[in-house]
Amino acid sequence: MSRLRSVVAAVSGADIVLGHGGYRLTVEAGLVDVHRFRDLAGRARGTRDAGQAASLWEDALALWRGEAFAGVDAPWFNTQRDLLDQELLAARLDLVDIRLLLGQHQRIVGELLALAQAHPLDERVAGQLMLVLSRSGRTADALAHYQSMRVRLRQELGTDPGQALQRLHQQILSADPAVGTGPTAAATQAARVVRPLPRQLPAPPAAFVGRRRELAALDSLLHDPAGQTQAPGTLVIGGSGGIGKTWLALHWAHRNLDRFPDGQLYADLRGFDPSGEPLAPSAAVRGFLDALGVDRDAVPADPQAQTGLYRSLVQGRRMLIMLDNAADAEQAAALLPGSTTCAVVVTSRRRLGGLASAHGARLMTLDVLPFPDALELLVGHLGTDRAAGEPEAVAALLEHCAGLPLAISVVGARAAAHPHFPLSVLEEEFGDESARLDALDAGDLTADVRAAFTVSYRALSAGAAKVFQLAALAPGPDIGAAAVAALAARTAGAARTALRELENAHLIQQPVPGRYRMHDLVRLYAAERARKEPGGNGEALLRLMDFYARTAQSAAGRLDPHRDRGGLLPARPGVTPHEPADHGAAMAWFTTEHAVLLGAIDLAFTAHLDAHVWHLAWALETFFDFRGHWHDWAATQTIALEAAHRLGDLSRQAGAHRGLGSVHTQMGRFDEGHTHFSRALDLYSRLDDPTGQANAHRGLGWVRVQQGRNPDALDHAQQALALYRQTGHRVGQARALNNVGWLHTMLGDHRTALDHCAQAVRLNQEIGDRHGEAGAWDSLGYAHHHLAQYAEAIDCYRQALALDRGFGDRYGETEILGHLGDAHLAAGDPEAARLAWQHALKIADEIGHPSRSELRGRLEP
Repeated sequence: MSRLRSVVAAVSGADIVLGHGGYRLTVEAGLVDVHRFRDLAGRARGTRDAGQAASLWEDALALWRGEAFAGVDAPWFNTQRDLLDQELLAARLDLVDIRLLLGQHQRIVGELLALAQAHPLDERVAGQLMLVLSRSGRTADALAHYQSMRVRLRQELGTDPGQALQRLHQQILSADPAVGTGPTAAATQAARVVRPLPRQLPAPPAAFVGRRRELAALDSLLHDPAGQTQAPGTLVIGGSGGIGKTWLALHWAHRNLDRFPDGQLYADLRGFDPSGEPLAPSAAVRGFLDALGVDRDAVPADPQAQTGLYRSLVQGRRMLIMLDNAADAEQAAALLPGSTTCAVVVTSRRRLGGLASAHGARLMTLDVLPFPDALELLVGHLGTDRAAGEPEAVAALLEHCAGLPLAISVVGARAAAHPHFPLSVLEEEFGDESARLDALDAGDLTADVRAAFTVSYRALSAGAAKVFQLAALAPGPDIGAAAVAALAARTAGAARTALRELENAHLIQQPVPGRYRMHDLVRLYAAERARKEPGGNGEALLRLMDFYARTAQSAAGRLDPHRDRGGLLPARPGVTPHEPADHGAAMAWFTTEHAVLLGAIDLAFTAHLDAHVWHLAWALETFFDFRGHWHDWAATQTIALEAAHRLGDLSRQAGAHRGLGSVHTQMGRFDEGHTHFSRALDLYSRLDDPTGQANAHRGLGWVRVQQGRNPDALDHAQQALALYRQTGHRVGQARALNNVGWLHTMLGDHRTALDHCAQAVRLNQEIGDRHGEAGAWDSLGYAHHHLAQYAEAIDCYRQALALDRGFGDRYGETEILGHLGDAHLAAGDPEAARLAWQHALKIADEIGHPSRSELRGRLEP
């Protein structure tokens, strides 16, 4: 590096610097030959002075010294070499045109003969050579070269020479004075054989915001990550109707026009045009040939020959080809140029994976605008003052549009139609969900959100269309593939096939593997389509609720296998519940479906599916308890209680009261907890259910402990133990033994506590109740602690902690860590105590545990 630095130091404007990942050579663009060449070429093309242009071209070509990257054989260098070779050829031919303009034909005969041999199908080279030969008195050679060119084109491409070359041939045959030796004649003829410069792009969008990441991806068509020029590629912009695919492509294209000096071709392929069929590739090719200057009488009759001619004409040219609104990969593939110098941008409502697999295209899926960009777009339509005057209405309108650029533009257009109306009037109209799609219509097919979705919907197969309609019923933010199968009464494979078609059509998204979601407005449209179908969707909704209830019950059994069952709902035909394999899988399923299950309970309650409401709420209790989701637990049990009242089911009412008693006690609302446990006890007594009574007594004992009324708590715990023994309920006995032992410790009878807690540990081990065993170890440790047996206490707490962490009970983990810290402090290890309390406080803060203040007090100096 030292020797390299000494060499580079002699060059002003260059340096070697140490950057991230290694050394880098920094150099001014004017010192790099390729940048100097492109600068000179641009200046030569921009001047009208032929002499100055020739001088600039000569300077540019003088920079070349043999083959670029000679002797290097690597993919990136090979691509760069091909790209530079094409630029060199274009520069040499441009200089030839200038020589012809200046009448300097004698200087370029040899060069053109060599170029014609190297590029036998290039009509521009052929025309220049014919001109030079004719003007040099070699008319026969000029005509012979034309015939050789014609034969080769027919044999290899199945086409005839273009109109310009044919006209030049006729002029040479007839000794037309225009093919004379004067500068004017030469310039005229040169202009005829030089290909026209197509500029077909539509105007750029007037209102464009954001999309920085996507614009960078488009820039990568032309530059590698290091900023070096590379051979262009093909990029497909996919997304739903109204997402802004064409806007993005046009904005980027117009921003990079200087990158395509040989022109831009554009075709609207009408893949999803509501007024007609998709454009045939042959029709698009004919349009390209017209733009490239091919006369109609020179266009081959065979479509394949037309495509071959199109690809021949763009070969080696630095062009942009934009294929807008493609119907499928086959339609777009037929129009790919086959030239490494052309960039291709395709937009489509379908994913077009075939272009990626067969042609190496890169795929980009366009999502909705984030809120700041959506706000900027709407303010651009409304004006800053109008938007600032009603910020609440603007925020509400944006929420209704859900980031869809077309919807935002429709709102802007409707607001512009009544510039003096308050925005709140428009917001009120959009606020009605049932009429929102009606409101998102500015009176034109191109400004109608419903029409945009309809075009995509009509292209679906019947099976995918049905799944699309039913998916609108799904509660929560997303839905799993197994739930879709139950909803539509399909096999898992058939459901995945339909979902894949919907995803390819960008009517549904898969943000994470196996989870699907709809844009809010797409969901409204799907629900609208579903309402128009005969027969309704009642059975589909019942199947979905069956799936969630049965799967939740199965998962709840994995979390706490020893909990009293709430009964199983029968599953309808077409429903295959998911069966989590173990505790971890069950916890993962509940975590994934958390928001969905809350939505399912609300939806079931609205639909008066009260049994489903109660069973879902019951199944969620253990998960909510382990994860500390107290407010969700309280809300779902409140709904379950009302559903049980509507059913007139006393047992389910008692179960909901017991659930509410538990969660209120967990949240420190002891009076409410006592009230609900008391109501549960009364109902279980009326039902003559001793196990239920025992459960309620155990809950009441827990409340009294929290209230500091330990004698009352012990009385309830002992009544619970007696009832459990009466019914032979071993799980209940184990838990009641633990409670009795704990309360004896609280009352100072630690020896009696040791006996009861040790029995609880053994009984839990016999029945395999790891959760109950963890609680019993914790209580046993507490008794040892108060007998000053600190080593035994610490060992018990560690046993409890290992078990508790195995099933993810974060509430219990907080309690045990607090006790462990106390035992370490009593044993004379304050540092270990502090670590345990800190960990306990971290969890307590995350789940809202009522011991947060007490733990902070222990940690204060």
